Amino acid sequence: MNRTGRIILGLVAAIAVLAVVILAYVYISGGSGEASREVESESVSAASSATVFEIMQDESEVRFILDEDLRGVRTTVTGRTNEVAGQIAVDFAAPANTELGEISINVRTLTTDNEFRNRAIRGQILLSQQDEFEFATFTPTSVEGLPESVTMGEAFSFTINGDLTVKGITKPATFTATVTPESEARISGTASAVVLRADYELNIPSVPGVANVEEEVQLEIDFVAAAVAG
Repeated sequence: MNRTGRIILGLVAAIAVLAVVILAYVYISGGSGEASREVESESVSAASSATVFEIMQDESEVRFILDEDLRGVRTTVTGRTNEVAGQIAVDFAAPANTELGEISINVRTLTTDNEFRNRAIRGQILLSQQDEFEFATFTPTSVEGLPESVTMGEAFSFTINGDLTVKGITKPATFTATVTPESEARISGTASAVVLRADYELNIPSVPGVANVEEEVQLEIDFVAAAVAG
């Protein structure tokens, strides 16, 4: 092998070693994904005529959805967790008086269908392996479009404006929600919003096989909430 060939071979070997080091660092920095503590809801203020509902984790799910090129194939990535908490005070007689409390999500527990990606999310993107960034919150500031009356079993839609905090960065966000009052003791619903990765400095690490990660991120929640006793 001539000198040029040896140089090229050495460069290829160096790049391969560097890629392995990067992959190993991303994997290790992601930690185990175990929650440091349970996600908790803050009590919501409620009028005497309102019923306070608590989100039930075992029947609820928070998701993020975006597309990326994975080894040359356009792929839809979905991350999920049921570690979500929050309260809603619903006044069935006067729906406009409904109050929404802060929604808290343990983003460290988000998982996709790929463990390496999970670790990259925790260690390099959301930084949720660090305790200070383990939780994301959505604090509602106003609700628009609530109906004048509701009927049990019939869904209604409205929008929720608020402040979304991810990785210590707070930006305004608007969710479109649909809620069904199943009974006076149980409600269910969905809500979704689109945010930009750049707004929260959610930078994608440079790793082999991943490219063209979508800038827009779809956020979704499916929830069931039960009336709080007392």
